[in-house]
Amino acid sequence: MHVSTDYNNDQLTLHLRGPFTIYEAGAAKSLLLDELHVADDMEVDLSEVSEFDTAGLQLLLLMKREALRLDKPLRFHGHSKAVLAVIDLYNLGGVFGDPVVLAGKGRS
Repeated sequence: MHVSTDYNNDQLTLHLRGPFTIYEAGAAKSLLLDELHVADDMEVDLSEVSEFDTAGLQLLLLMKREALRLDKPLRFHGHSKAVLAVIDLYNLGGVFGDPVVLAGKGRS
């Protein structure tokens, strides 16, 4: 998984690209949580996540819980088909509190 960052004033947007599975989640955990601790306001763009599994889902849930603990805004957007499939499988669409909208055509 590749992570790129965009800073706009106090808001950080993380763009996740590629697979986000058990093989990447361990290495991504520290990076994502470190960015969450530094940012005042954070968005995570999931539109280019090509593979997603339970480990990726657990990390997103951990990020949401940590953001609530820190009283920081955290939003997920641009959910790819792979992300939506896992969220739907576990019926967790409402848990994140973010609009779950399919990314544009051509993205998976």
